Amino acid sequence: MLKVSGKGSITTCDGITRRDFLQVGMLGALGFTLSDLTALQAQGAVAQGNDRKSVILIFNLGAPSQLDTWDMKPDAAREIRGPFKPIRTNNPDIQISEIFPLHAKIADKFSLVRTCYHTAAAVHDTGHQMMQTGRLFTGGVNTPHAGCALEYLKGRRNELPAHVVLPEPMGPTGGNLPHGQDAGFLGKGFDPFVLNADPSKKDFKVPDLLPPSEIGEVRLQRRKELRDIVDQTVRNFEASPNAQLMDSSFAAAYRLMTSAKAREAFDLTKEPEKVRARYGLTRFGQCCLLARRLIEAGVRFVTINTFITVFDEITWDVHGSKPFTSIQGMREIVAPMYDAGYSALIEDLSQRGMLDNTLVCNLAEFGRTPKINPAGGRDHWPQCWTVYFAGGGVKGGRVVGKSDEIGAYPVERPVSPAEVVATIYHSLGLDLTTELPGPNGRPFPLVNYGTQPIKELF
Repeated sequence: MLKVSGKGSITTCDGITRRDFLQVGMLGALGFTLSDLTALQAQGAVAQGNDRKSVILIFNLGAPSQLDTWDMKPDAAREIRGPFKPIRTNNPDIQISEIFPLHAKIADKFSLVRTCYHTAAAVHDTGHQMMQTGRLFTGGVNTPHAGCALEYLKGRRNELPAHVVLPEPMGPTGGNLPHGQDAGFLGKGFDPFVLNADPSKKDFKVPDLLPPSEIGEVRLQRRKELRDIVDQTVRNFEASPNAQLMDSSFAAAYRLMTSAKAREAFDLTKEPEKVRARYGLTRFGQCCLLARRLIEAGVRFVTINTFITVFDEITWDVHGSKPFTSIQGMREIVAPMYDAGYSALIEDLSQRGMLDNTLVCNLAEFGRTPKINPAGGRDHWPQCWTVYFAGGGVKGGRVVGKSDEIGAYPVERPVSPAEVVATIYHSLGLDLTTELPGPNGRPFPLVNYGTQPIKELF
């Protein structure tokens, strides 16, 4: 219970004021931003009904090569087909790369869309924008991530956030443009809750999700170190227009901090070691496991970034030379990690009876050049690539679209990023004619007028 003692002053039943609350660490000193404090209820959105539909969006930052993964061309010339061989799956209509043996065992549960394309600049950031919001940002208008739009329209189910990003937002990918992982013109109040931590670390915890008895103790331990910085920050904050928003959202933020349900959802030690090992003791694998726990606890939308940046890290960005990745690096490091995490997630959701109500979509910003470059890698290619979907009403074991003989262009059923995002909204049961409050107070369509989901998937 909260007690309002005057304008700008709120005290909880534990005697903790808003200033104390900020001093605990919710100012970003411990990894959170102001947007993490703002509850959806403060913006007036109301949860609608007892719906159970959720989404886990796996974004394969860096962009996998379609020719080395899910749209192989074994009869093409060697410089086109690459070094990997196709293998059979448990679905006779689908063959995929040998680097995904665990995917092959569950191919009846996911469906491939082999003809995604866009016509914007072949830089990572433009693809990030379109594949997560349905639009390319123009005229200074940043459209909201699908999870943020969902949060605006339906609110949160309980004290947990409606939308969570794991393990952290996208970092630099070379274009210096927004990536589309926030609420855009909807405002900071609908930004996702960002973990900003690696759940595969042995000391992993979410430090601000603490029981009330520990808040005072933590505050005392940190007060000396943080007092000067935080006090000044609080003074500046309380003098700003955002203070009013803080007043209205303080209760929800405090509930998140002190919620046993929230602590339980983020606590991976509750999982048997055998289960954690099945997902893989990698950052991606444990993010997949955490996503399942969050959805199970009531979170509506979880975004997992397979990687954070394309620089100086082994990723899907297989240009072939440093600071990027070689195709061999993809085989030895990226593929096993990814194969284990994804297959465990799908099997786990299925065994728990959650897959029918949870859409798992695997997206990327573009594909890769059909011809291998002189460095032994492949470069950016937005003209054709593969994305795939499981659960959430999607029928598994299907292939939508067909690319040409070298995987360069769609020849049947081209699919745009707008259709991909519309498919996510459709799975969630949202009305695609819905309008959001756009810039300058003008109605802004949830999807471009006339855009339809990929109906062949359902």
